Amino acid sequence: MLFLDIGEVVERTGVPPSTLRYYEEIGLIRSLARHGLRRQYDHDVLLKLSLISMGKAAGFSLPEISGMFGRDDRPDIPRAQLHARAKELERQIIELRMLRDVIRHVADCPAPSHLECPSFRKLLKSATNRTTNRAPQAAARRAKSVPQR
Repeated sequence: MLFLDIGEVVERTGVPPSTLRYYEEIGLIRSLARHGLRRQYDHDVLLKLSLISMGKAAGFSLPEISGMFGRDDRPDIPRAQLHARAKELERQIIELRMLRDVIRHVADCPAPSHLECPSFRKLLKSATNRTTNRAPQAAARRAKSVPQR
């Protein structure tokens, strides 16, 4: 079986060599051999790097992602954790849509001053209420994600 040289992995994934070495250091991936000083990887590293990238894009930390790889490096993803993250992403989507609507309204509003526009004031109040109501929940999430020593 032929291995992928670190340069090939970088070329195929766009993941820098320093990141590959870091992932190896923290146990997310592992090289199987060396050709001189260059690390060699199994072809499965490409799939694993895709999963790591997707996990990071979804907002999971590297320790959380590491915990999703079970025995024999096979994904063992806790579905409850995925459902919770999907719910959080849905909340972010709603907030981003609201922000988009406020920006579009500001760009298109014919009122001489945005503060005089009832629609703008309503959008602003709605956005402020969402942020204010979310603050205690966000603080609880941050406290929960801090590792205990």
